[in-house]
Amino acid sequence: MKIALAGNPNSGKTTLFNAITGRQEYVGNWAGVTVEKKEGPLKPELNREKADVTVVDLPGAYSMSPFTSDESITRDFIRDEKPDVIINIVDSDNLSRSLFFTTQLLELGVPVVVALNKYDTAEKKQSSIHLDWLSERLQCPVIATIATKSAHNSGLKQLAAEAIRLGLSDYRQPAPHIAGTRHAATEADFEKADKKRYEFVSRIVADVEHRKVSSASQTAQDKADRIIASRWLGIPIFALVIWLVFSLSQAWAGPFLADILVGWLDAFQSWVAGLVSGVNPFLSSLLVDGIIGGVSAVVGFLPLIMILFFCLALLEDCGYMARVAVVMDRFFKRIGLSGKSVIPMVVSTGCAIPGIMASRTIKDTRQRRTTAMLSPFMPCGAKLPIIALFSGLFFGNQGWVGTSMYFLAIVIIVVSGLIVRRITGDASKESYFIMELPEYRWPSIKRAALSMLVRAKAFIIKAGTIILICNAVIQILQSFNWQLQLVGDAPETSILAAVASPFAWLFIPLGFGLWQFAAAAITGFIAKENVVGTLAVTFSVTRFISVDDLALVGGAGEVGAVFGIGAAAGLAYLVFNLFTPPCFAAIGAMRGEMESRKWFWGGIAFQLSMGYTLAFLVYQTGTLITTGAVGTGFVGGLTAVLVIAGVIGFFMKRGSKLSESMEEGVHFAG
Repeated sequence: MKIALAGNPNSGKTTLFNAITGRQEYVGNWAGVTVEKKEGPLKPELNREKADVTVVDLPGAYSMSPFTSDESITRDFIRDEKPDVIINIVDSDNLSRSLFFTTQLLELGVPVVVALNKYDTAEKKQSSIHLDWLSERLQCPVIATIATKSAHNSGLKQLAAEAIRLGLSDYRQPAPHIAGTRHAATEADFEKADKKRYEFVSRIVADVEHRKVSSASQTAQDKADRIIASRWLGIPIFALVIWLVFSLSQAWAGPFLADILVGWLDAFQSWVAGLVSGVNPFLSSLLVDGIIGGVSAVVGFLPLIMILFFCLALLEDCGYMARVAVVMDRFFKRIGLSGKSVIPMVVSTGCAIPGIMASRTIKDTRQRRTTAMLSPFMPCGAKLPIIALFSGLFFGNQGWVGTSMYFLAIVIIVVSGLIVRRITGDASKESYFIMELPEYRWPSIKRAALSMLVRAKAFIIKAGTIILICNAVIQILQSFNWQLQLVGDAPETSILAAVASPFAWLFIPLGFGLWQFAAAAITGFIAKENVVGTLAVTFSVTRFISVDDLALVGGAGEVGAVFGIGAAAGLAYLVFNLFTPPCFAAIGAMRGEMESRKWFWGGIAFQLSMGYTLAFLVYQTGTLITTGAVGTGFVGGLTAVLVIAGVIGFFMKRGSKLSESMEEGVHFAG
C-alpha cells in the first residue's frame, strides 16, 4: 500500500512524515524544503493491520495546476503513480488557503484523509473547528493532528488507522460537488472554476470555523517583527546573531570541546603508531599519518560544527530564519532575483545540495538558474572546517571571521546577481515575494539536537569514506615519484607535487603558490572537508593542525614563506576555497537544475573567476596594508583579473543577445 502525503508548503507535512515513519528528513519554516518525493515505511506501532505500507512525502503544492517544477512532481505522482490513499495535510490556522488544494485532491478519485495539523496552535488562538461538519462537507474523514507531539496524544494513530482502512477497502468516497469546476478547457474556464472553488471553500470555512478576532491593532508578534525584520535594524541584528553563533562555536564552547576530542584522537593515533612500529615504514606512514592523521584533522572540528548546526537549528525553529529571508528580500529584488531565491541560499548554509535543489520552487527559468549558480557561495557545513582552521591559525578563533565570510557571501551574491542580470538582458523584470511568516515560538531542544546529530552523522560518514579514501590516495601520491620509488624526505619530487605544481604557479599572485596548497584546493572539489585533511597530510601534520605544528614540522621554511607575511595569504586561501565551485555532488545538483549546458559551464567559469579574483584582492590588499608593498606575482595576477573583468564586461554588453543564445542551449535529459 502506498500512502501519499500532500499539502501546502509549511503545513507541517515533512514533520508529520518524520513522525509516522521515524525518519529524520530536514524540516524548515518555509516553502521549498521538500523538493523531491521521499519515501519511508510506516512505523510498526502505527500499523495495526501489519500491512506493507510505504509513505511518500511529496513537495508542497498550492494547486494541481503547477507553476513550479516541484509542484509538478506532486501532480505527476498523484496522477501517474495512483497512490492507494492520500493524506492531505491541512494547516488548522489557514483553512481558507489549504482547502482549495483539498477540493482538487478529492476530485481525483483517490481516497483522501484530511489531517487537520497544528491543531494545538488553533486552540491556543481560541479558534474552534467543527471536525464532524468539515468531514460531512468534504465527504471524507478529517482527523485533528499535532505532528510535533508523541503518537499517543497527537492523533497520528487514528490518522494512520483511517488511511490503512481506506487503502485496504474497495470503497471510493464521493467527491464534493462544486458547480463549474469539472470541465474547464480554456484559460477563462479555469479562472471561472477557480473562482467557484474559492467560493465553495469560503462557505465551508464560514460554517465550520469559529475564530476569535483580536481587537488589538498590533500583537506582540507584529511588534517584534517591526524591529527584527526592520529595513534598518534587520541587517545589524542578523550580524549580531551570526557573530554570537560563531563566537559560541569557534571561540567559546567549540574549542573547549574540540580540545577534548583532539586529545582522544591523538591518544588513539599514538596507540596505533605503537602497534605498527615494526612494520614497513611506508605502510605505517600510510595508516598513521595518511589515513588516521588526515581524518583526525577533519574530525577534530566536529564539536565546532555541531554547535554551529545546533544554534542554526534553534534559530530556524523559533522562526527567526524566516525573518532573515524577508530582510534579504529587498536586496534580491534589486538584482533581478525572486524573493524565493533567499530560501535556497539560507538552506545552503547547511548543505549546498538541498539549497541548489530548492531553487526549483522558482517559476522564472532565468531566476532559477541564477539562484542555483549563486547559492553555493553561501558557506556550507563542509566549508566550516576550513573557516575554523584558518580562523584559529591567524585570528585566535575570533567569531568575526566566520561572520564576515557569511556577509561577504551575501555581498558577492548581490554583485554577482547584478552581473548575471546584465549578461542575460533581464534588467527590466520585477520580482515579487509573498511569504507566510511562522509565529515566534520557543525552539525545541529535542528537534535542534536531532537536526545536529543527523548532520554530525553525515559529516562522520563522509570523513570515514570519501575523506579517508582521498587522504590515503594523497599519502600514496606524495610518497612515490613517477618511477614508483619512495621519495623519503623529498616530497617535492613526488607524483602529487608534479601534478599540483602547475596549479601552484597560477596561485602565486594569490599568496599560496605552493604545491601543497594547490593539492588541497584540488581535492576540495571532491569534498570541501578534504582541504583540511590534505593540508594535514602534505605538511606532515599528523595531529590537530595548529600554528605550532606548522612551525615545527618538516617544510617549515616553505610554510613560513606563506604564512610569515601575516594573515593575508591565509585569508586569501580561505576566500578562494569558499567562493570557487562547490564539491562534485553540488556541481551535479547545479547541472540538473540548470538544464542547459551553456548556463552550467558558464556558471562554473563564473564561480572560478569570482574565487580567483577575490583571493587576489584579499592577498594583495592585505599585503599592501601590512607591509607597505604589493605581494609576489602582482602584475601577473592583475593581468589575469583584468582579463576576467574584460570577458565579463564583454558579455554584459551583449546582454539580451547572449540571453537568447543561452535559452537555445542544449538541454540535459532528466
